[in-house]
Amino acid sequence: MTAVAAVSAAAVGAVALPASAADHHPGRHHRDAVYISSVRYDAPGRDDRSNRDLNREWVDVTNNSRRPVNLSGWTLADRDGHTYTFHHYRLAGRATVRVHTGYGHDSRSDVFQDRNRSVWDRSDTATLRNDHGRFVDDASWGRDHRGDRDHRDRDHRGDRDHRDRDHRGER
Repeated sequence: MTAVAAVSAAAVGAVALPASAADHHPGRHHRDAVYISSVRYDAPGRDDRSNRDLNREWVDVTNNSRRPVNLSGWTLADRDGHTYTFHHYRLAGRATVRVHTGYGHDSRSDVFQDRNRSVWDRSDTATLRNDHGRFVDDASWGRDHRGDRDHRDRDHRGDRDHRDRDHRGER
C-alpha cells in the first residue's frame, strides 16, 4: 500500500509540474520580472522630425512581477549607443512604462528621452540594463534580427499596443 501511495504521489507531482510551468508567460523565464514588451521604431505617417512624430517612436518596458521595481539608474540604449537613463522612477508591479523619444512631461506611464532626432532605426536592437550595468533584456528587429524569444516575435512597429493602460507605474 505504501508503494502504491508513493507511485500515486509521484504521478500527481509529475502532472502538477507542467501545469505550474504553463502559468508563466510563454517564451519568458519565470525570473524575468522586467523586460522590453513592445517597440515602435517607425512611427506611422510622414517623418517630419516634429516632437509629435518623435513621441510616436517608443519602447515599452514591463514589470510582470507583483512588486514594484526601482528603475533609477537603469538604461535603455540602441545599437549606436544612444542611451536613456531612468531617473527617480519606480515601476509598479504588473505595470508598463512607455519610453518616448521626444520631449514631454514624465508621468507614471510615460517618460521622455528629450531628443530632437529619431533613435530607433529600421534595423536595431533596444537593450535594457540595470543600475549596475548588467544586461536585463533586449529586443531586435529588421534585417539583422537574430532574436528567437517570444517578445521579439511580436509586432515591433507597435501597430498593436500590448500594454494594458490600466496598469501604471509609480513615481
